[in-house]
Amino acid sequence: MAETVRQPEPSRGLPPVMRPTAFADIPGWISDDLVAAFAAFRRSAEYARTVKPYRTGSLGISAASFDEAFEAALSAGEDVGPTDARAFFERFFSPYRVLPDSGAPGFVTGYYEPEAEASLVRTERFQVPIYGRPLDLLEISPDDPPSGIELGYAFARREGERLIPYFDRRAIDTGALEGRGLELFWLADRVDAFFIHVQGAARLHVPDGRVRRITYAGKTGHPFTGIGRVLAELGEIPLRQVTMQSIRAWLAANPDRMDEIFWRNRSYVFFRETEPGEARLGPVAAAKVQLTPGRSMAVDRLLHTFATPFFVHAPTLDAERSPFQRLMIAQDTGSAITGPARGDLFMGTGKDAGETAGVIRHPADFHMLAPRALDGLRG
Repeated sequence: MAETVRQPEPSRGLPPVMRPTAFADIPGWISDDLVAAFAAFRRSAEYARTVKPYRTGSLGISAASFDEAFEAALSAGEDVGPTDARAFFERFFSPYRVLPDSGAPGFVTGYYEPEAEASLVRTERFQVPIYGRPLDLLEISPDDPPSGIELGYAFARREGERLIPYFDRRAIDTGALEGRGLELFWLADRVDAFFIHVQGAARLHVPDGRVRRITYAGKTGHPFTGIGRVLAELGEIPLRQVTMQSIRAWLAANPDRMDEIFWRNRSYVFFRETEPGEARLGPVAAAKVQLTPGRSMAVDRLLHTFATPFFVHAPTLDAERSPFQRLMIAQDTGSAITGPARGDLFMGTGKDAGETAGVIRHPADFHMLAPRALDGLRG
């Protein structure tokens, strides 16, 4: 977590979680095809240079230090081959091994963009609402909450002269927001809706044949509770066997207990509709660009700066074929993604991507590529 990160060492200027290394010492660096990673980085460069710079994370990789790399990426154009992509990253970046304070390996999970059938109106089949952000959802400082709000809450609502926590999942499921006209879409399946909340985005197929896209617009502010861990604590699924697939199977076999399990996760997510964008790419996420399947990664936003490249080496992630060794670009975040060596790998859209993402829970080594403008930190 952000508050546990130590200050930089006076003698080196580097946080203890970062250790200088060389590209040649990164497992898999030389064999990775970096073209898709370059394209993902270039999308972030275009946003940061033409719309709004990214915020600097507390590890100190300043947004301004990317300027030279951003300009070079934009000047290079979109048609960059493997050799030029590798030369680009090796020219403008220096690698650092990133370790948690404990010295243990990092950890990766996977996520994806669900697909579901949806309706613009409520029907006999489509009964589950996807809500837009309510007007009375107020943002507050999680570090300095008003009286009556627990530390860590970032959202609230006004009741008279005071602010109180927003409605939780149970309250919303039982009608707290009905009658406000907040419904963007209606789904046919509660489980699909729940996992869309967990993933924070979706591609929806409506009856007229069009594809609509929704993405995160806010949440109630209550702490996120993973229902996989809930089921493990209840003795329903062994913790080592908890995956999205095993959770879905349990819910299908126990429909009468959905409320009991869903309501343990008090967090509730609101959405907004976005342009469909490029079909081959994922949704627009926290870094304000479409995610690239297999190349975009969610990181701890308090620590890291968006657009930072990370080379992830997870030897056991795909043991039947070859280790996962791939350059990823930090372009998203999530409340469960905390720590300097913690990543959530975006695997794409649809069922197959979900099958892949749902079983990723693996130790991994992280190598951050920091802009060479910061090379004075290397000591």
